[in-house]
Amino acid sequence: MKKAINDKNRCVACGLCSTQCSRQAIDIYRGCYAVVDSKKCVGCGLCEKACPAGSIKICEGEDTGI
Repeated sequence: MKKAINDKNRCVACGLCSTQCSRQAIDIYRGCYAVVDSKKCVGCGLCEKACPAGSIKICEGEDTGI
């Protein structure tokens, strides 16, 4: 199953990914970077398309988020 993962070192914490997620699977941690809840994520790719920093990728398998 596909899941979103986020590279917190590239993330600019803009929140665009979070607003695009219909499953509410993404939160901005302390205003620093996005965290993906792999249990809620369905791998639709909307967050990846919305991310201006290119920090979110859709990958095979589950991930706890970076």
